[in-house]
Amino acid sequence: MGNKSKVRSMPLLPLRGLLVYPSMVLHLDVGREKSVKALDKAMVDDSLILLCSQSEVNIEEPAMEDIYRIGTVSKVRQMLKLPNGTIRVLVEGMVRAEIIDYVSTSEYYEVQIKELPEQLVPDPEINALMRTLLNQFEHYIHLSKKVTPETLAAVSDIEEPGRLADVICSHLSLKIKDKQEILETIDVRERMEKLLDILNNEREVLELERKISQRVKKQMEKTQKEYYLREQMKAIQKELGDKEGRAGEVEELRAQLAETEMPDQVKDKISKEIDRLEKMPSTSAEGGVIRNYIDWLLALPWAKQTEDDLDIEKAEQILNEDHFGLEKPKERVLEYLAVQNLVKKLKGPILCFVGPPGVGKTSIARSIARSLGREFVRISLGGVRDEAEIRGHRRTYVGAMPGRIIQGMKSAGTNNPVFLLDEIDKMSMDFRGDPASALLEVLDPEQNNTFSDHYIELPFDLTNVMFVTTANAVHNIPRPLLDRMEVLYIPGYTEIEKLQIAKRYLLPKQEREHGLEPGQLTVEEEALQSVIRLYTRESGVRNMEQQLASLCRKSAKRIVSKEAEKITVTAENLKDFLGPPKFRFGVAEEQDQIGAATGLAWTEVGGDTLMIEVSVMPGKGKLTLTGKLGDVMKESAQAAFSYTRSRAEELQIAPDFHEKNDIHIHVPEGAIPKDGPSAGITIATSLISALTNIPVSRQVAMTGEITLRGRVLPIGGLKEKALAAHRAGITTVLMPKDNEKDIQEIPESVREDLRFIPVSHMDQVLDEALVRPVLAGKQVQP
Repeated sequence: MGNKSKVRSMPLLPLRGLLVYPSMVLHLDVGREKSVKALDKAMVDDSLILLCSQSEVNIEEPAMEDIYRIGTVSKVRQMLKLPNGTIRVLVEGMVRAEIIDYVSTSEYYEVQIKELPEQLVPDPEINALMRTLLNQFEHYIHLSKKVTPETLAAVSDIEEPGRLADVICSHLSLKIKDKQEILETIDVRERMEKLLDILNNEREVLELERKISQRVKKQMEKTQKEYYLREQMKAIQKELGDKEGRAGEVEELRAQLAETEMPDQVKDKISKEIDRLEKMPSTSAEGGVIRNYIDWLLALPWAKQTEDDLDIEKAEQILNEDHFGLEKPKERVLEYLAVQNLVKKLKGPILCFVGPPGVGKTSIARSIARSLGREFVRISLGGVRDEAEIRGHRRTYVGAMPGRIIQGMKSAGTNNPVFLLDEIDKMSMDFRGDPASALLEVLDPEQNNTFSDHYIELPFDLTNVMFVTTANAVHNIPRPLLDRMEVLYIPGYTEIEKLQIAKRYLLPKQEREHGLEPGQLTVEEEALQSVIRLYTRESGVRNMEQQLASLCRKSAKRIVSKEAEKITVTAENLKDFLGPPKFRFGVAEEQDQIGAATGLAWTEVGGDTLMIEVSVMPGKGKLTLTGKLGDVMKESAQAAFSYTRSRAEELQIAPDFHEKNDIHIHVPEGAIPKDGPSAGITIATSLISALTNIPVSRQVAMTGEITLRGRVLPIGGLKEKALAAHRAGITTVLMPKDNEKDIQEIPESVREDLRFIPVSHMDQVLDEALVRPVLAGKQVQP
């Protein structure tokens, strides 16, 4: 090549997306008309042609400026016409050449070129560069996987540095622009340095690609591996007859977990438990325990709640629809709603309804839920004596379960229900712990945002729950528990209220339940009044409802057996349905009696009248108390006895009566336990009446505690006692002066019928109760 002239004319073949280096042999497909003509011309001459690359691949008819100035003079070794009209050519690059000028551009490009042969004086640095190049190329091959290792062997044999650089560059996956830059670098050393740079960059890119693909591959492998293993597990379980088996179960649980909204802490816990379950053999008993635990965690309403209906008028209407009276509880619920309206987020209050049985404590809680638009849950604590009933058992025990609180939350399905803890005063404790103490955490708004159940082991938020508790008596509720609750007393009903409840609620309800059509049964108001007075004696309305149910049953029987089509119950024919009256209305005595006074007592089932009798017999001063009396009442009797002895002279009683007589104090209805200090003045009145032979007025009932000096001390439950007096037909009630403030609580209809006399000393009691004065001389006042 070196002997030929440096400048010469030659056809040009523009290449698209290709570049040919000297000493490189490759096939080309030529299809463009100009290119085919250039080939033909080359074949006619000396088979030499200049191959130059286009700067842009997609130019179909390149102009001079679209073609790089430096290309490779190549020899056409073979030509083959393909069926589709293109020509396949085998060319071999010979030497670099530069286009000096375009001779012709009409039929094909003919150019004048100047060859650019390599000139190189060998030196040690070039050898070092060659070695470095080979090393880098080896790394590249190792990373790239696109170049075969045989290529490395072939490249290693090349001794000319320039050619080595060209061959290596031809094997790299570079852009044409970069390859062209190497082609245009005539200086061999510079060319090798540039190539080293390019190789370094390529190697770094390949390293990154490899890392990324490895990461992706690992991820893919893990997913695929898990998928394959799961499929294998399914297949094995199917073979063993375990349909879908543990894998299906786990899949289902994972899907459920993804759908359920809950705190992250709970999600993580469930996720870990599901992983544990997956690894468990299906025969393991532990698997069932874990599955049960996961089911509980998934079923709890961690974040689900109902929207409160804050319409006060609607709530009031619902409460009035369901219950007659009960003003205080209704008022409290409406206050709660009003505050919710203003605050939007209020910790649920903890209300405690205290009152006798049958006054509607449980049913008002249900109405509260209905008026707020909340779910309602009721659990009964009567007889619960195990702390685990509230807090659950640890999971290590066989058959462990969460406590009643968590069970209630699950059955509510929301985290803001109205939660009724019924009969909270009936809990007891034994060696299994104290359930009342376990309730302290539940019923404390400051603590119950992280209520911890032994079984669930995760804090559960109870702040949105509205807790309502019921009790018959406050004194049975432990003090710390009572301290956390807002107590609302629900007193017994008056006769007027009972009549309205019977007419509006109970009778229609019983008629519906017994299948009686409207109009088939008519109960006159006087008959209802008689049912209340003669067939029941209670604070609530439960017994009355039973009597009305009995009326409906007997009416239904008469209607079905065609005895009558319509039935009217009157006061006169009531006993045909309910039998003879069970109680005597107005248990006030028929006449005034000596040594018998009417006391008023408060019991868990409401107020009651108490007849206290005293009998004085010759004897040696023995005091006998009978009638199932409690310690406090016995002490009241002792105090009354001592007071009488100290006032014997003023009362015109023989000073030595206690030495010559035996005294027997008796409270009839002996089967009912009686206790409490409020019978003090009644016992004293009976005793003085018996010793002075002066009768006690049958129209007077009394309540009050007595001191040794005759002072009358205040008592509790005045309202219930007044209702009992009213029921019994008494007209006058003696009460401690300190209880005057409680008269306001007594219904107006009862206040109108009764005369209340506040007393502060026993002398006043005797003045009012005995039918004629007893005190001699000047009365002693406190």
